Amino acid sequence: MIERRIQDEGHKRKFMVVLDDTPECDRAVVFAAKRAEHTGGSMIMLYVIVPGDFQHWLGVEKVMRAEAQDEAEEVMSRYVDRVRATASVEPEQVIREGVKSEEILKLIEEDEDIAILVLAAGTDKEGPGPLVTSFVTRGGGSFPIPLTIVPATLTDEEIAALA
Repeated sequence: MIERRIQDEGHKRKFMVVLDDTPECDRAVVFAAKRAEHTGGSMIMLYVIVPGDFQHWLGVEKVMRAEAQDEAEEVMSRYVDRVRATASVEPEQVIREGVKSEEILKLIEEDEDIAILVLAAGTDKEGPGPLVTSFVTRGGGSFPIPLTIVPATLTDEEIAALA
């Protein structure tokens, strides 16, 4: 287990959200923003660029990486605006490239103030989504911090009441 320092002077509990373009992501963002606001915590948003399709010719690879970076920045900007409109919290922004689950765990290890990962469960018939499934089914309770799963069907008002 990673030792957290959120109780030390000058440190705040961070609620971490992983951004993507799924409809349910907004629910996790709103919940984390409201929860951070209500508890005096802060918020960190992570966007992971998955590098899988960049292994082409050098020129094509550079263009694809630039496009992926632009998309990451656009999604990040959209959710920063959403947080600012929802709560009095200024989210920290992190964009990384790699395997999503690995980058999440690396960031949690690096930042001892991250105390809770907030994800939203999708409403698809296939299940709650790959990240939720991956972390919930991790063997032996080995995930280093608590995981909050927000139902995608909650309204802003319901989230505000629960957070």
